Amino acid sequence: MADTAPQAPIDRLLAIMRQLRNPDGGCEWDLAQDFSTIAPYTIEEAYEVSDAIAGGDPAAICDELGDLLLQVVFHSQIATDGGLFGFDDVANAISDKMERRHPHIFGETRTDDVRQQWEQIKATERAAEGPAGALAGVAQSLPALLRAQKLQGRAARVGFDWPDTEGPRAKIAEELVEVAEASDEAERHEEIGDLLFAVVNYARKLGVDAEGALRDANLKFARRFAAMEERAGGSLAGLSLDAQENHWLAVKASERP
Repeated sequence: MADTAPQAPIDRLLAIMRQLRNPDGGCEWDLAQDFSTIAPYTIEEAYEVSDAIAGGDPAAICDELGDLLLQVVFHSQIATDGGLFGFDDVANAISDKMERRHPHIFGETRTDDVRQQWEQIKATERAAEGPAGALAGVAQSLPALLRAQKLQGRAARVGFDWPDTEGPRAKIAEELVEVAEASDEAERHEEIGDLLFAVVNYARKLGVDAEGALRDANLKFARRFAAMEERAGGSLAGLSLDAQENHWLAVKASERP
C-alpha cells in the first residue's frame, strides 16, 4: 500500500524550490539567480517582516515570514545546486549554534549573568575563526545607522568610549561646525557622515536605539504629512510655505493629549 502520510510543510516547500530550480522544466527566472542576485530580495523580505510586526496584523506577519523563509530555502537550493551545502546543513548549523550559546538551557552550565556568558561564547567562537580585530564580523550590508551603533558598541567593549554623554554631545557641536566650513561637495559628504556617526554615538550613550528612533521619526513624519495633505484638500502643491507651516502646526496640535 502506498504511503499516504501528508507531506511535512517544510518538505513541500523544499520540493517546490527544487522543481523551480530544475533545469528540466523549471522556472527560467529562478534558474538564472545566484546568491548575489537574490540577496537584495532577502534584505527586502526581512524589512517587510518588520513592517508587518509594526502593523500588528498576525495574518500579515505569517505571510511575510513565509516570504522570508522562502529566501532561506532559495539560497539553500542554490548552494545545493553548486555542491556547497543544503537546507539540512543550514538548519543543523543554527541548531548547533543555539545549543552551544545556551549551555544554561541545553547543558550543565548555570549562570546568573546570561548576557555575559553569551558574549563570552561569541568571543570564543570568533577566536576559533582566527585572529581578528574587535570590529570583525559587523556586516557591511547592515543599515548605516545600525552598523554605526554596532561598530561603536564593539569599540566600547575594549575601552574606546566616552565616559559619559558630554563627550558625544560636544562632538556633535564640533561636527556641525565642520559641516558648515566644508568647502566642496566631497568634503560636505564626509563631514555629514561624521556628524551622523556622532549623533548615533550620542544616542547610544543615552541608551537610545538610533535605527529604531529614526524609523519611528520617519513614520511620524509620514503620518503628519498625510494629515497635512488631507487638511489641504489632497495636496500641498501651490500653497505658500507659511500656509504649509500652518497645516503642520495644526496637525501637531491635534496630536497632543
